[in-house]
Amino acid sequence: MSTPKLKEALASSQVLFDRPVLEAAIVRMADEIRDAYDEGDVPLYITVMNGGLPFAAQLAFALGECGLDLQFDYLHATRYRGQTSGSGLAWLHRPATPMHGRKVLLADDILDEGHTLLAVKQWCEDQGAAEVRIAVLAEKVHERCVEGIGADHVGVQVPDAYVFGYGMDYYEQGRNLPAIYALGD
Repeated sequence: MSTPKLKEALASSQVLFDRPVLEAAIVRMADEIRDAYDEGDVPLYITVMNGGLPFAAQLAFALGECGLDLQFDYLHATRYRGQTSGSGLAWLHRPATPMHGRKVLLADDILDEGHTLLAVKQWCEDQGAAEVRIAVLAEKVHERCVEGIGADHVGVQVPDAYVFGYGMDYYEQGRNLPAIYALGD
């Protein structure tokens, strides 16, 4: 089976949010997140790879401009493995920074059903994190969310469709597109 072509997907897709809208949402989120922490807090900022990377980088800079210092680490856990539907969770890298007693801020591209983020949040709590907050660029609107997970900070809400761009992939392509697209029929 050959990999679908990004160019063909883009031709039948709709732009949901362009870069200026997403950048404004990230600045708004940074203000909200800064207000969620006490003076002097230095959260452990964990990027959920690979999709969270573009968003997490921009959010980190916006948080710095708000005066919130961060300690960085990352994790790589996935259910999709380049496909358009999920399967079992695979841990590819766990954070090396000790979490015991720390405030943790997870940054990811999207909250869809929440299986991955729930497992990641529970793992952080099992490591002794004092608090785990979740920031996502996009939250998908539907009724299939798993119980016990939600984002504390959301940039934009997207419809119940396959979305890609701005960190989210289409068969491991298009993560660096400067907009969020909904895949057409």
